[in-house]
Amino acid sequence: MAIARLNASERDAALALLPGWTLAQDGLAIERTYTFADFSAAFAFMTRVALLAEQQDHHPEWSNVYNRVEITLTTHDAGGLSVRDVEMAKAIDAL
Repeated sequence: MAIARLNASERDAALALLPGWTLAQDGLAIERTYTFADFSAAFAFMTRVALLAEQQDHHPEWSNVYNRVEITLTTHDAGGLSVRDVEMAKAIDAL
């Protein structure tokens, strides 16, 4: 089953429910930066996200520098933002 890309109104409605997440410059992904007390806390968060990503079979693009984790979510199979990204963002925020 093909994964559908969100249209502009669906994308805007989803972003309204995701505080802290912003639309990427190309409009095809959402992004968020998390800041923690130190590297250990950031790495622990990344470990929890990695386990979640494996469960959902939907993996983020991300980077880590000391206490900061930057996450980008997009669905390559859909050619942009999909409901899978919105659900993953909600699940990450719930951690």
